[in-house]
Amino acid sequence: MRFSLKISDHDIAVKLKKVTSFLNDGSKVRISIIYRGRELAHKELGYVLMDKLVNLMGENVVTDQPPQFAGRQLSAVVRSTNAKAKNS
Repeated sequence: MRFSLKISDHDIAVKLKKVTSFLNDGSKVRISIIYRGRELAHKELGYVLMDKLVNLMGENVVTDQPPQFAGRQLSAVVRSTNAKAKNS
């Protein structure tokens, strides 16, 4: 799922609902925060938003890949600890 630094609470709720459904299906989810223009001068705001997102998902979510900054985007991979096994 992609997020922007300028995102409202309702938009976060809509995207987190979709992320939660993916996690409940047993999938891993990559969360990306895209920086635009002068937002790159405040990279720390992206890390704050990423922490907020992980906290909003609850205690059942584990970060597989911690937030990493590459180019103009900050991304992390999360998975659920109690999701049903995915059919492989």
